Amino acid sequence: MKSFASDNYSGIHPEILEAIQHANQSHEISYAEDTYTEKTNALFREIFGAKTEVLYAFNGTGANVIALKCALLPFEAVLCAETAHINADECGAPTQSTGSSLITIKTPNGKLTPELLKAFMSRKGNVHNTQPRVISISQSTELGTVYSLTELKALCSFAHENDLFVHLDGARISNAVAALGVSLKEATVDCGVDIMSFGGTKNGLMIGEAVLIFNDELKKYAAFYQKQTAHLFSKNRFIAAQFYALLKNDLWLRMATHANQMAAFLAESVAGLPGVTITQKVDANALFVIIPPHAVEPLRAKYRFYTWSEDTGELRWMCSFDTTREDVMDFVETLKSLII
Repeated sequence: MKSFASDNYSGIHPEILEAIQHANQSHEISYAEDTYTEKTNALFREIFGAKTEVLYAFNGTGANVIALKCALLPFEAVLCAETAHINADECGAPTQSTGSSLITIKTPNGKLTPELLKAFMSRKGNVHNTQPRVISISQSTELGTVYSLTELKALCSFAHENDLFVHLDGARISNAVAALGVSLKEATVDCGVDIMSFGGTKNGLMIGEAVLIFNDELKKYAAFYQKQTAHLFSKNRFIAAQFYALLKNDLWLRMATHANQMAAFLAESVAGLPGVTITQKVDANALFVIIPPHAVEPLRAKYRFYTWSEDTGELRWMCSFDTTREDVMDFVETLKSLII
């Protein structure tokens, strides 16, 4: 049975496997100087802009660490949502690796706003305070919500007016951009994002994330930070080749759109069931729900999923590129049999 626990549970898309196999046909120069990395970097620049610098990492935590190291000094701080992955799910890696602090902010829906950030600007220039330097946002957020272009532009404008950088954790950027119905560049560079991670593992890749740097000020030591944090892969062509297949012919968009559609179908199918409450807006490929307590463990015995909050009983259900309508229908029928 398919899982609804995480899009990390899904396998590798056949086109990605084919790309890995193709990259395995001969010898190539190591440490990202190979032809596969070269052509993938060129494709990233075609999509995001000619000035984009591209680095690769094994996982999302590594990509976020590299990006934040580019933007921070040890006495500086990152402003982020309390639910942000860099705060809740990376075992302190960003603070350990940068020597900087995370200033966390409670949000009702995973989204930061200029209004929530304004109070922290009074710290700037005060030698007794860690200095705000980066606003980190997740797109889509850990609560499955998606920033609109208007919201993104407002945050980036606020950041730059206050001499801050904007870091975007794009572990699920494909799902967010698919939901927005715009181009990748329109949803990132054109809004004012300075540096970001571009997720692959949650959208059909075997391994790998990309770090995309748009702001020239953040590029100077980026390659050294990548090496220092043990993410410069000697056989980088096997990561790069996957991203080439992901980006070419909009495979990223096809997979993300399907995952989003399955989440919407799941939400539509459970809405109105007795005792079922959808707690967050379903913008991308995640549902946050509360169901009758007696149904949780019997349902989990058949389909894996995570409890998001032990206090409220809120659950998280994720759809993936390989989730089918049949998977969703069986899941819903099982739920109905437990609560009706």
